[in-house]
Amino acid sequence: MNAAARREAWVEGIGFWAPRLAGWPIAREVFRGAATAPVDAAPRPAPALLAPTERRRAPDSVAVALEVAMQACQAAARDPRTLPSVFASTHGDLAITDYTCSTLAAAPTQLSPTKFHNSVHNAAAGYWSIGAGSTAPYTALAADSRTFAQGLLETLVQVESEREPALLVAYDIEARGPVALVSPSTGLLGLSLVLSPVATGRSRLRLVWDIGGAADITPRRCNEAAIPAGNAMASGLPLFEALAEESASIVVLSLGRDLTLQLRIAP
Repeated sequence: MNAAARREAWVEGIGFWAPRLAGWPIAREVFRGAATAPVDAAPRPAPALLAPTERRRAPDSVAVALEVAMQACQAAARDPRTLPSVFASTHGDLAITDYTCSTLAAAPTQLSPTKFHNSVHNAAAGYWSIGAGSTAPYTALAADSRTFAQGLLETLVQVESEREPALLVAYDIEARGPVALVSPSTGLLGLSLVLSPVATGRSRLRLVWDIGGAADITPRRCNEAAIPAGNAMASGLPLFEALAEESASIVVLSLGRDLTLQLRIAP
């Protein structure tokens, strides 16, 4: 890392959700090799932030995003109303995209206003703002296969420049129909972090970060079948595997052609 350009942030809270790893405590143990994932799989999370009626009506993308967002805030003991946030999703809600395309082709007058409302890329961020009562700014972004790294970089830059904590929420869901041929993604996966510019009583690990040139990208280490490796957000898994170890390590993520985000994890 270039010492002159090096920056740092502290990890205060971590959230994780996959169908057989419903929370960071069990995901961390599986990543460490200290436990095996439960056999039973949940079809989707049930975020407590939403009222029961809204919880049932919310699409999968919103459910998984809100679940991990609240997990990270609770782990960090942070009021979600006060945290600026970055919501990163490679594809948004692919199930609604498939529904919208097929309905417009077959019976356009039958398009559901509710599903159309939920089709926008910032739907999860909007639900979060309303459900959490947050008036803090949010950013919603997509960057194809580099979405997790770009979302993390955006969060780190905000933490560094504003000198206040921020929330990263990264998520993608299962692709359906013909859309899956061009935008593949399997299962549900949600990843979240609350990052702070300074160490606090809730600080877990320090991330020293820099932007560099071309370098070997850190591969996934855990081959546990419970982890949805085919999910479009799986590029973020190497960082969470490293965070689970809670020891010194380096993680390199791709930001684009010949551009990388280089992270050194320090206990």
